[in-house]
Amino acid sequence: MSPSNPWRHPPGVPRCEKPRAEGRFYLPGGRRIGYAEYGDPNGPVVMWCHGTPGGRRQLPLVGRRAAEKLGLRVVMIERPGSGLSDPHPYDSVSDFAADMAHVADALGAERLGVVGLSGGGPYALSCAGTAALADRVVAVAVLGGVTPSVGPDATASGAIKLARQLAPVSSGLREPFAWITAGLLFPIIPLAHYAYQGLTRVMPEGDQRVFADPEIEAMFVDDIICALAGKVPLQAVIDDARLFGRDWGFRLADVKVPVRWWHGDADSIIAFDDAQKAAKLLPDAELILMPDESHLGGFAEAGEVLGFIRAFL
Repeated sequence: MSPSNPWRHPPGVPRCEKPRAEGRFYLPGGRRIGYAEYGDPNGPVVMWCHGTPGGRRQLPLVGRRAAEKLGLRVVMIERPGSGLSDPHPYDSVSDFAADMAHVADALGAERLGVVGLSGGGPYALSCAGTAALADRVVAVAVLGGVTPSVGPDATASGAIKLARQLAPVSSGLREPFAWITAGLLFPIIPLAHYAYQGLTRVMPEGDQRVFADPEIEAMFVDDIICALAGKVPLQAVIDDARLFGRDWGFRLADVKVPVRWWHGDADSIIAFDDAQKAAKLLPDAELILMPDESHLGGFAEAGEVLGFIRAFL
């Protein structure tokens, strides 16, 4: 038996089961969007927007099992510049919804739910707040979502507020920044298990509890390796930061469907106060406090999240 490839299966990292299906959707003009599917291929569609960084395999095992149990067709969408998705510079977060309308057409989905984790939160909300797709979205779930930093809905502080200040620089140097970031990560991949353990030790206590699970390590490392395989590795990370520093292109008041927002009160990246302020601007939102949880505690809530979405489909 030949030894495993340390750049694909780093030593010490548990193996992660593959998605039920994965590939690319072709958009008008030929641009491609990567995806992976989980759950029931004949079930109602749930589009899941990954965090920053992330890609098509960023769904923990608890979410994959919940998709099967609930009979949901969960489609994890890779943003442009991640994994199988071609790089493409959106002008605003709202541009994502137009691409997702084409994806919904390809899936034959007239009704769908949307989930956004962390940096995927703004994109999930855009699907319900932008005309291109709003009439098909029945509910949105947000897990530790990024909040607006610009315009009348601005609530962001900390790292996201910094993204607004750096937006002019990140816009002008988006591709070089992506290559530099990827260049720093590539040498670490064969040592991913040890890097993961080191990262876990310096995380807030809530995140440490989540990331101590070997299944989370397997999923997290597998997903990052897949996300790094794009034409311009980690371009999506730089573009997320660039867009988080701009007006999203829609108002939170435009999101008319039910929204449930899970957020840890110990979140060190997106403050709970920021989430509270943003949730109050949504017409039909419920903010779920996760006591003592930090930014990545939402991984453990994937089953409950899908249960919420299922009630509307």
